[in-house]
Amino acid sequence: MEQFRLPKIDMPALELPAAVQSVLSEAEEKLAHRPKLLKLFKNCFPNTLETTTKLMEDGTTFVITGDIPASWLRDSVEQVIHYVPLAKEDADLQRIIAGLIKRHIQYVQIDPYANAFNETSNDWHWNAADKTDMSPWVWERKFEIDSLCFVVRLAYTYWKETGRADIFDAGFKAAMRTIYDVFRTEQHHAEQSPYRFMRNNGIPEDSLQNQGLGMPVNYTGMIWSGFRSSDDACDFHYNIPGNMFAVVALRQMQEFAEWVFRDLEFLEELKQLELEVDHGIKLYGIYRHPEFGPIYAYETDGFGNYCLMDDAGTPGIMSIPYLGYVTADDPIYQNSRRFALSKENPFYFEGKAAKGIGSPHTPKDYIWHMALSMQGITATTAEEKLEMISMLEATDADTGFMHEGFHADDPTVFTRKWFAWSNSLFSQLVYRAMKDGIL
Repeated sequence: MEQFRLPKIDMPALELPAAVQSVLSEAEEKLAHRPKLLKLFKNCFPNTLETTTKLMEDGTTFVITGDIPASWLRDSVEQVIHYVPLAKEDADLQRIIAGLIKRHIQYVQIDPYANAFNETSNDWHWNAADKTDMSPWVWERKFEIDSLCFVVRLAYTYWKETGRADIFDAGFKAAMRTIYDVFRTEQHHAEQSPYRFMRNNGIPEDSLQNQGLGMPVNYTGMIWSGFRSSDDACDFHYNIPGNMFAVVALRQMQEFAEWVFRDLEFLEELKQLELEVDHGIKLYGIYRHPEFGPIYAYETDGFGNYCLMDDAGTPGIMSIPYLGYVTADDPIYQNSRRFALSKENPFYFEGKAAKGIGSPHTPKDYIWHMALSMQGITATTAEEKLEMISMLEATDADTGFMHEGFHADDPTVFTRKWFAWSNSLFSQLVYRAMKDGIL
C-alpha cells in the first residue's frame, strides 16, 4: 500500500481480558510440541488488543488497522471477530466489542460511503486532494459494499454469541435503515447515486473512471460497489462476493427487524431487496468456464463482461463459505475454489517457499498470509488445514507475526510488518484447529 507521511496516534496497551488469557494458556498446553507455532499464536491472537484498540470515554471502542492510524470498518471487524465467541462470560470483552459496534453505528451515520474513519473529527485524510464529499471524520471515502456488511456481521455475531441486546438502540435501527437505503440507491448507481470518487495520484486503481462515476453497468438487481476489499477500484462494479455478503447481511438485518425492533414493514423491505440481489447473483454472477465448469465470477457489469480472478481480501471467492452465503461443499463454490487455486487465476502464484493467492494491490509473485489463512479456514479436509498452518508457520520471516504480502520465493521480502487483520485471521485458523483437535 502506498504510504503518505502518516500521523502518529497514541494506542495504550489494554490489559488482556480473562477469556483471552485463558485461550493463551490453553495454547501453551495444546501447542507445546510446536514451539514456533505456539510463539506465533501467542503473538498474533492478542495483537489487536495489545496494539490497536483504544477504549473511548463515550463508551465506544476505536480500533486502528495497524500501521495506519485510522479505523477501517472491514478491518476492525475482522481484527476482533475471533474474540466474539469468548465474550459471553467476559464483561471486559463485551465492553470492547459492544463499544466497537457503537462506534461503527456512529460512523455509518456520519458517512455510509466511507471505508475508513478517524478517532476524532481531526481532518486527517489518506489524500486530502480526493475529489469526493469528504468529512473531517473520514480518513478515506472509497465506497466498498463489504464495509457496511461487516458492520452488520459484527453486531449479528455478537448478539448471537452473547444474547445481549443493549446495542440495539434507536441509533442502531437508524443505521440499519441507512444501510438499506444506500443498497437500494446503488442498485441504480448512475441514475440515483450522489457518490463520486477521483484521486489524481497517477495510480489507476485508486480512482474511479468516467469522472468518478465508474464504468457503465446494466441493471441486474445487484448492488454497485466502487472499490474492492483491497481498496482497489473495481473493473466491473458488481462485485460478486460482495453482493453475496450483502445477501447474508440482509438476512441478518431481517432478524433484527423481526425479533428486536418488531418492524414488520422494514422486514418485508429487507426480504424483497435480498431476493433481488440474490436473483442478480444467480442470473449474472455465474460464468461457464471451459475447464472448471460453472464458477462464480469475481465481478461483472451486467453487460456480459466478467472479471475472473480472486483476491486475497475478504470478501473474495475463497471466503464465500466463511461469509455464510453457501457451504464449503457447494458444487459451484468448489469449482470456483479450484479455479482460484490454479494459474487460471491471474493472482495465484507459486514459488520456492509457498503457493497461494495474492492481489493486484501488491507486486507480482507476492502471496498474502490472509489468503493462506482463509484457504485453511474454508478447507474441507484436515490435511489442507494443516498444510496451510505449516505454510504460514514457515513464512513469517522469523518476525513472530503475519504480514500482508510476501515473495513466493523469499518470505523475508514482505509488505506491512504490522497488519492486525492478518494476525487475527491466522489466529482464527489455528484456534479452530486446536478446538477440532487436529493439531
